[in-house]
Amino acid sequence: HVVGICGLEGALGMSEPWYNYRVGAAVHASRELGLYRRLETLFLSNDLTGAAELCSLFLHPDWRRDGNGSLLSKSRFLFLAEFPEYFSPRVIAEMRGVSDEHGRSPFWESLGRHFFSMEFSEADYLTGIGNKSFIAELMPQHLIYTAFLSAPARAVIGQVHANTRPALALLTGEGFRYNGYVDIFDAGPAVECPLADIRAVRDSLCLLAADRPPPAQAQPWLVSNRRRHGFAVTLAHTAPDADGQLPLDAQALAALAIAPGDSVRAVPLSRPHPNRP
Repeated sequence: HVVGICGLEGALGMSEPWYNYRVGAAVHASRELGLYRRLETLFLSNDLTGAAELCSLFLHPDWRRDGNGSLLSKSRFLFLAEFPEYFSPRVIAEMRGVSDEHGRSPFWESLGRHFFSMEFSEADYLTGIGNKSFIAELMPQHLIYTAFLSAPARAVIGQVHANTRPALALLTGEGFRYNGYVDIFDAGPAVECPLADIRAVRDSLCLLAADRPPPAQAQPWLVSNRRRHGFAVTLAHTAPDADGQLPLDAQALAALAIAPGDSVRAVPLSRPHPNRP
């Protein structure tokens, strides 16, 4: 049975505009009065249009263990590595912004509520199912000074929900960075990385599967079967041999629906610690 899902979008905003706020600054100065003010601003932007997106990640709470979350999230990188022609060279992920235990977003309460006669959860749901036309119709098109927002709203711009911090740490470890774009509803950050620079894409290897016990230096590896139809990724305790073969046990071979001698793409689950060999 299904315990989790994850998705990839080849290119955002090709049928409907894709909106974010770009965080910037406006400087007001008067030499005569000796005054200088630098104010943070938000500008409604379509700058991320055309980027590929990591999306739709959910894992059932009962299965959030044994590396399943990393397997589910990072499995997408092996698909990107195998089939880059289907995706934009710029990859982003929108992270969940800060909200309280009742689902209330301080950013929404200070800004969005003034333009939308609906709760934050409803607006977020409508955009999630692809109904984005109301954003252009109702959102202000002019520059917004964050100084006019409440202090709690300003504090959460570019910040993630507590439950999202592990996901952000995972993506940061793969090379994703925040470049000043936030969600228009909860101000959660969009992180991005060039497809070719994603750690699991850049460091992945094409090897031949071998039916034999793992070597002494084995560690967790992501292994994919390299098929576009029936694509599968599993987590295996292994390490490549000097002859370009990857030892896999019968369970891993069955999970990938492959036989010894078939080609696989593989990468260590995580970046090695700098102080370890």
